[in-house]
Amino acid sequence: MIVVYAYIIFLFCIAVYALVRRKGQIFLRQLGYHALIALAVVMLLPFYWMVMTSFKDAREAMAYPPTWWPQRFIWQNYPQAWYEPEVSFTRYYFVSTWTTILTTAGTLVTSILAAYPFAKMRFYGSGLFFYLILATMMVPGEVLLIPKYIILNSLGWLDTYEALVVPWLASVFSIFLMRQFFRTIPDDLWDASQIDGAGRWRYLWLVMVPLSKPVLITSGLFSFIGTWNSLLWPLIVTSSPEMRTLMVGLQVFTSTAGSEFQLLMAASTFCILPVVIIFFFLQRFFIEGIARSGLKS
Repeated sequence: MIVVYAYIIFLFCIAVYALVRRKGQIFLRQLGYHALIALAVVMLLPFYWMVMTSFKDAREAMAYPPTWWPQRFIWQNYPQAWYEPEVSFTRYYFVSTWTTILTTAGTLVTSILAAYPFAKMRFYGSGLFFYLILATMMVPGEVLLIPKYIILNSLGWLDTYEALVVPWLASVFSIFLMRQFFRTIPDDLWDASQIDGAGRWRYLWLVMVPLSKPVLITSGLFSFIGTWNSLLWPLIVTSSPEMRTLMVGLQVFTSTAGSEFQLLMAASTFCILPVVIIFFFLQRFFIEGIARSGLKS
């Protein structure tokens, strides 16, 4: 609380200084910057609390008032949390990594193949078909759980990798995103490719796809994050500990760890760490893909 009060007083001092100097624009700019800083602190505070708690002992993790910095860093919390489940988080990581890679790759391939005709080819009813595909985004995912479960059960795919991967090999949002991006690529490239003897298939993979790296990374990130953080669907279609994904394993771990919050925070930290690292390195392409996908309707 002392930090919050000090920050408020600092903002007040800046406001008074700007008003005295009659520099309204500077005041507004400074106020905007500090408001963004304050929002960033609010967003980062839960993550900071999670990481710091993961290094505390059991007594300090439950202490009140809470401590913002561990009195002593307990590094053993991480290996203890990692090997606490009956199959350990090594298996959970393998299942999540494998299903995420397959789902992301499949989503990118199907989205490319579906988005290109809607963006660059003219055929009867193309607009109607595209809007029908977009209309499926209005259907809540929970409505489709029972039909999907019945289909997978009839195929004998429950508690298998097929149940975790196949239903998510297509994404309407990725198709829409890529279609919007493909429309920003000039048609002159297709004319030049025809002169060189390239057909649709060759033009797609040798010209369109290399030029679409930002939107491919953006779509891949959405698919990766969605699959990595998926909980409800893997919880429904898997039953054995060996087929649990990372989030299902974390959910089961919360019931076995009980009140050992330092272990829960350690497990939560290494569960979200891959997503944070990947987004940190690919955020430039992510923002570029989102920005350029809306330039042309």
